[in-house]
Amino acid sequence: MNKIFSNIMLFAAGVLSMTSCSDDRDSNPTLLQPTEFKLNAPSVANGTVDLSRTESINLTWSQPQYTADNAPVIATYYVQVSTKGTFEKVYDIAAEDNTGADYVTLEETTTECKTGILATSLAKALQQLNVWEENAVPGKVELSIRLKAAVIDAGMNAFGEVVSNVIKINAIPYYVELKDADPDWWYLIGGDIADGKWADDVPTSLFPMQPQKDYEFDKKTGDGELVWTGYLAGNGFKLKKAPGDWDHQWGMNGSDFVENDGGSGNITMAPGYYTVTLNTGKHELKVEPYAESVTTRAQMYILGDFNGWSQDTPMNPVTTVAGADNHDWWIEMELPAGGVKFNQGDWDFNIGGPVTTLSDGFYGYGTHNGENITIETAGKYLIILNDITGYYRFILK
Repeated sequence: MNKIFSNIMLFAAGVLSMTSCSDDRDSNPTLLQPTEFKLNAPSVANGTVDLSRTESINLTWSQPQYTADNAPVIATYYVQVSTKGTFEKVYDIAAEDNTGADYVTLEETTTECKTGILATSLAKALQQLNVWEENAVPGKVELSIRLKAAVIDAGMNAFGEVVSNVIKINAIPYYVELKDADPDWWYLIGGDIADGKWADDVPTSLFPMQPQKDYEFDKKTGDGELVWTGYLAGNGFKLKKAPGDWDHQWGMNGSDFVENDGGSGNITMAPGYYTVTLNTGKHELKVEPYAESVTTRAQMYILGDFNGWSQDTPMNPVTTVAGADNHDWWIEMELPAGGVKFNQGDWDFNIGGPVTTLSDGFYGYGTHNGENITIETAGKYLIILNDITGYYRFILK
């Protein structure tokens, strides 16, 4: 405890507006380890909140006393929620087993002494703690809510942690389907990509990267490793976070790959096959030659239960820029539930395999003569296939 107290004194000294070393040191505030602060009862405390019909619940609180004269210190505040009224074991989204978890720390934080708790965040927290079946959600529950405050340094270390009093409100919950975060998607764009037009049309100009095979993505943030393997014709390209978003991009400055530099140049490689690898958690980009042999195919087809397994549904080539070989294919179509596969017009080369579920569909890495790809949800899909890696993605429109 003495070490923690010492660290917060040092850190807070850098946060406070202090006098210079040449000034009278007696004017500097005396730093404290706070022991409590007050969370005010919200206006809904005496009623019942229907979470399905509410946008947010407003909370206010007093600042913890980090100095003897209450000089301002920038603290970060976290909302914690329990349905048991106890706060002994926090729910860990990365844990395989959360048995015994009795409270959730919501993802949203603030440095002000007020916040609006999203009703959707509360509903998700209740589902995480109680794991209700869809038809077994109770009509009303009592929520215990408290705040945690901490001073966060540049290394994301927390000092001076303190919790508030607990307030209780009644809430009507609803069922929430719990899923891990999708991969944090990025896209390729430019003279080497798709039609080379630098436009935001997915997938014909702006092409989504694929999750690295067997990579363990962060279940909370979706951070992880994205890849793409294909032919670059030497015309240049960039990476961008989303359609219309040039605030988040990767380009090139000299021989270095740079992130979020609006003045960066295009990434230009000598013509050839490459694998582009982006780690969104580590903020690292690599473009490396692809050394394995590659077969360029004139056409790829999708076939399955929907068309009686006939060769009458050709896919469209993604890469259409002059001088480049295409290995990405796409099609948009209605699909019923059932099995599908891809092939080149005969069964000498066909792709199938298991899938990984996403919030908007699924993806997989197929193999030659692999099992049928199972469509569980009928609907309209944008379908993407890479015939080098065997990667496919079905995006439910």
